[in-house]
Amino acid sequence: MEKQNYFFAVDLGATSGRTIVATIENEKIQLEELTRFDNNLIQTGGHFYWDIYALYFEIIKGLKLAAQCQLNICSIGIDTWGVDFVCVGKDGALLRNPLAYRDPHTFGMMEDYFEHVIDKKKVYDITGIQFMNFNSLFQLYAMRKNNDSALANAEKILFVPDALGYMLTGKMVCEYTIASTSQILDPKTKELSPELLESVGLTPAHFGEMTNPATVIGQLTEEVQQMTGLGALPVVAVAGHDTGSAVAAVPARDEHFAYLSSGTWSLMGIEAKDAIINELSYERNFTNEGGIEGTTRFLKNICGMWIYERCRKEWTDAPKSHTELQAEAMRQPAFQCFINPDDKAFANPPSMVDAIQNYCRETGQKVPEGYAEICRCIFESLAMRYRQVFDYLKEMASFPIEVLHIIGGGSLNNYLNQFTSNSLGVKVLAGPQEGTALGNIMLQAKASGEVKDIWEMRRIIANSLELKEFLPQDKQLWDEAYERYLAVCR
Repeated sequence: MEKQNYFFAVDLGATSGRTIVATIENEKIQLEELTRFDNNLIQTGGHFYWDIYALYFEIIKGLKLAAQCQLNICSIGIDTWGVDFVCVGKDGALLRNPLAYRDPHTFGMMEDYFEHVIDKKKVYDITGIQFMNFNSLFQLYAMRKNNDSALANAEKILFVPDALGYMLTGKMVCEYTIASTSQILDPKTKELSPELLESVGLTPAHFGEMTNPATVIGQLTEEVQQMTGLGALPVVAVAGHDTGSAVAAVPARDEHFAYLSSGTWSLMGIEAKDAIINELSYERNFTNEGGIEGTTRFLKNICGMWIYERCRKEWTDAPKSHTELQAEAMRQPAFQCFINPDDKAFANPPSMVDAIQNYCRETGQKVPEGYAEICRCIFESLAMRYRQVFDYLKEMASFPIEVLHIIGGGSLNNYLNQFTSNSLGVKVLAGPQEGTALGNIMLQAKASGEVKDIWEMRRIIANSLELKEFLPQDKQLWDEAYERYLAVCR
């Protein structure tokens, strides 16, 4: 009997990672988690680093386990968070663990760059990327200003998934979706901008060859084969940026959809054929990131479940169970008060509960007391903010948006999903929770020829799970409340 083929996915987030195997059979996909591990920030010498060697060790451990289980692995794909990178020396050695995007060395550097190097509007016109101080462009600028020795001696610069791919194969590439998070890529040419690179003392030769998702990078080196007990397996460049892989897994039937990748952050956007770079997208700070098959992920970052999770850590009297806590919140009166989840007051306050109460007090609203009222305030406010961003998307999209797909961990939150449908006035389809891993696997399947394009990928994913449907309710009440939200949160 023929052995079943497995795809091996490495999915790395900013706090944890895992290795996953999956099979595709009878138009359905099945996932199984092999290993899960912490991804720890290392603080030393006034800086924060990622431990790239520890991550590599965990990948090797997962591959060894797959070999011990005698799984017939046919390829490997790696996705990670965006913007961070590794410097590689002339001899091919990694020069140092990579600095983490949370490192304070970029504080003030974005403003300094706009003042002394290239104007803010010009940077947006070239890249179409929203401004965040930790984008790769400003990290590189900070490193140059600080005479960073790793950058000074770098022959090549590899984004994190590409660096891990290099450690497995010895091949250096620059995968398109991860490069698009850097604020150095020009989505019109689909190449790194020579002008922006020159502004930080680099050239395109400092990076690997631009590579699209679903491309084989190379095979496991003999060293890795000996360590793991596996053969010369291909390593595939998937959508190296985790959100890129997640959006590839949206189980949409056609192009008329928006997506909400819901977790600590909420990423709301559309899949566009071309980058949308104009006065409106600049003013509203929307971003254009690389997608699958030449598409653009036109989206906005919204502060998501971060606010709720921070409050949960403070509440000493709240039920530990999400279900119980949220059920109590639903018993509170509706629309008592609102916050703007993206207000800087909620970025990282000493007390999130105090920050919410102070915001309501300062905006002349009822001050929520206790975990149930505060929870309801958070969920209603998120749904209102989603509507605001959704309305912007409708205005800028070249097609009608008929449905919102919610993916990621937040897709399990039935109360917030219903609120979102009510607020937006459209059908919401929730699932899959495991979007990133599914997209990673499906792009490996595309590279192997098992699926032909993104729509076949999405059809198989839709076949493999039951999506939960939410339809709008109480339209007039939500419309009236939205006007109040806008008055408070403008």
